[in-house]
Parts: sequence; C-alpha cells; structure tokens
Amino acid sequence: MRRRIWWTLGVIFVLLLLVQIVPYGRAHVNPPLRREPSWDDPETRRLTVRACFDCHSNQTVWPWYSNLAPISWLVQQDVQVGRRKVNFSEWDRRQEEAGESAKTVESRTMPPWYYPWGRLSSDERAALIRGLQATIRNETSREQKAEERDKR
Repeated sequence: MRRRIWWTLGVIFVLLLLVQIVPYGRAHVNPPLRREPSWDDPETRRLTVRACFDCHSNQTVWPWYSNLAPISWLVQQDVQVGRRKVNFSEWDRRQEEAGESAKTVESRTMPPWYYPWGRLSSDERAALIRGLQATIRNETSREQKAEERDKR
C-alpha cells in the first residue's frame, strides 16, 4: 500500500514538472496606462485597486504562483477575460460591461472567492458599490456630452 502511494505521488510530481513546459500563462504583460475613469472619490479608487485592478487593469500585480502551471493558466485566463470586459486602465475605449461593475460586486460575483486579497468587509463592499455607480454614471454623462459636442 505504501509503495502504491509513493508511486502515485511520484507520478503526480513528474506530471507537475512536465506541465511547466507549456508556455501559456507566464506572459505577464502590463500594457501602459492609457486613461483611468474620473473617480468620484479617492476611496473608490483605493477600493477598486484593492479588489479589482489585478484582473481589470493594466497594473496587474502578478503573484509568484502565477508562474507555476497549471495555476498560471487560470490566472492568465482570468486577467485576459477581465481586461477585455472592463479595464480601468483603458477608459479611453468603450467599456461594454462597466455598467455591470457595481452589480457584480453587489451580487458577490466579483471579486471571485478564490482571490482572497480582494475580500471586502460589508462596509467596504457598500462603499465600492456606491463609488462605482457614481463613477460610471459620471463617466457616462461625460461621454454623452462629448458625443453631443462632436455632433455640432
């Protein structure tokens, strides 16, 4: 029985070593900051940086384990998808799902449970929801005014 356990552990270890060969998940690129939203309050930005920026900005802090497959694959995928949906560093492009940001925080869909550094207290979560709503409302209003000005 012990022999079988050691053999199984050895196979798992070898497989973990072999998956390190796969190059996906270690291209940790942080493109330059283009434009952030006009935050309604510095506290909103602070909470957003803490809970959202690692996946939803070009200022990702890549933890050490983001270099180890297969965890690196998950982290890379989360960052790519997150940046595509809402990117707080590229507010100069249309953010299709920005209006949903506060709702995902409110429903506890974001930040995901498996990213513990993004955990928020109830008060912080409420402040972030209010701040995101105000920031995105202000940004939407600003965009609409710019579009009206361009039409003239």
